[in-house]
Amino acid sequence: MKTLYLTSSLFILFISNSSFAVDIKRGQELHDSNCISCHAAIYGEKGNEIYTRENRKIDSLSGLETQLKRCKNSLGSNWPEDQILDVQHYLNSNFYHFKE
Repeated sequence: MKTLYLTSSLFILFISNSSFAVDIKRGQELHDSNCISCHAAIYGEKGNEIYTRENRKIDSLSGLETQLKRCKNSLGSNWPEDQILDVQHYLNSNFYHFKE
């Protein structure tokens, strides 16, 4: 009985963790379709300069997540947690390069 319980628990844990695998491509798609137009209006033609500017305010992975949640709320987006993480990892892998 203990073996069955342990096996079932591990299976459920595996399934739940695999459904939240980070998808950087989806993060880029969400970013490009939701974020970049606002950033371009503020920072110029491409909008990506916000991430590479000298006086950027984001200085950690958790700070990036906090800012993404602020932006999400400002836009009225209904992104679930996994999509926020997708965008966070897209931005980190392409612009910030914070250690996880």
